[in-house]
Amino acid sequence: MASVTLRLWQQILAHIREHNESIVQPWFNSLEAVQLDNGVLEIRVASALQKGYLQKQAREAFARAAQTVTGRLVGVRFVSSEGEAVEPRPGGRLAESELYTVPKNDYTFDTFVVGRSNRLAHAACVAVSESPGQAYNPLFIHGSVGLGKTHLMQAVCQEVLRREPTARVLFLTCETFIHHFIEGVEKGDLHNFRYRYRHVDVLVIDDIHFLADRESSQEEFFHTFNTLYQSHKQIILSSDSAPSQIPSLEERLISRFNWGLVARIDRPSYETRVAIVHKKAHLRGLTVPDDVVCFIATKIDSNTRELEGALTKVAGWATINGGIINLELAKQALAESDVGQTQEISIQQIFDAVTSRFSVRLADLQGKKRTKSIAYPRQICMHLARRLTRHSLEEIGGYFGGRDHTTVLHAVRTINQQRSYDAHLQALLEEICHNLGAAGLEQGRYNTEVPG
Repeated sequence: MASVTLRLWQQILAHIREHNESIVQPWFNSLEAVQLDNGVLEIRVASALQKGYLQKQAREAFARAAQTVTGRLVGVRFVSSEGEAVEPRPGGRLAESELYTVPKNDYTFDTFVVGRSNRLAHAACVAVSESPGQAYNPLFIHGSVGLGKTHLMQAVCQEVLRREPTARVLFLTCETFIHHFIEGVEKGDLHNFRYRYRHVDVLVIDDIHFLADRESSQEEFFHTFNTLYQSHKQIILSSDSAPSQIPSLEERLISRFNWGLVARIDRPSYETRVAIVHKKAHLRGLTVPDDVVCFIATKIDSNTRELEGALTKVAGWATINGGIINLELAKQALAESDVGQTQEISIQQIFDAVTSRFSVRLADLQGKKRTKSIAYPRQICMHLARRLTRHSLEEIGGYFGGRDHTTVLHAVRTINQQRSYDAHLQALLEEICHNLGAAGLEQGRYNTEVPG
């Protein structure tokens, strides 16, 4: 039996966040690696609900991450002090306690840092939490990754339940909604599905853009939305873009998403980034000098998630090097990698570059045509999206007409293999990257191993 060092465990979590972003939950920070015994990594979770999610959605990802980091064949086991995860009763209606779920974490209004970039979204969420179904309905929050959309939505859930503990609040990702719908269709049990989603007081769905190109799921959500709205129940949605910019989303849904308030969250300003680092350090009980806080806030200008990651890295280095955080240590910790140096490229920019280079239409790349003249630039586009953005395979597939993550992975591997012997393709990729303003990035990205 062997204990798992903090550094090893952080490397495992970092690997999962990088390669399996779609399954990552905020409460992953509370997971605890107990031991590594006889090739099995034992991970303690806070609740049976979390255990059930990990067993169904994340077991393989954790196993792959552990094997990559340790270089050994490792399995995983999730343990909880609350016993076995709750499963739906076959052939019967779900119990009331199983219908409505909200993650328990520190995502509250008190731990959220308000700045010019998120003031409207924050104020709207506070108003909604005080008067669900009355203030802004629906509330639609959009912005890039790591800017606090999920934090705000979960803060609403926590505040609603604090004010009214019996409120029926359901928070989930759009992928989970789609999965439940497909499961209900396959089992002929749409009654349970509809009862679960149409009898809530507050419905909160993260990453609603995954409805794109899923006609049946859009139809079902349309009716769910209407039922809740007409009953004056609160609906809160988030996306990486505004309703009108979500590709292949039905006009009637775009119209309804715009009925209430659409609030955008932008990148945090320098002052806000300083406040975020201070807040995160305080929540972790870390003593971080002002010059270190300012250094992190200056180096990381993208989003809250990367600021927190940088702080975690500095804290990890301090643990290894005597426990004292100072500016010299922070510079060494963040100089080890490309933290803060990656220029953020959007998938839309990649679409524009590839369609221009190959003289094809965006609709063709997102469509079903498989001719070489379309399939080849489509694969290049997928490859670049994986290499130059932080989107997961599932998210990238969503931009290409709702394609499965395995299709994206095949494209990434195909182009990555072909460029190793095709100098023309390699030059083409570098040319596109240069035009995207990612010069110097492509080599570093291309030299990394393709995720499995």
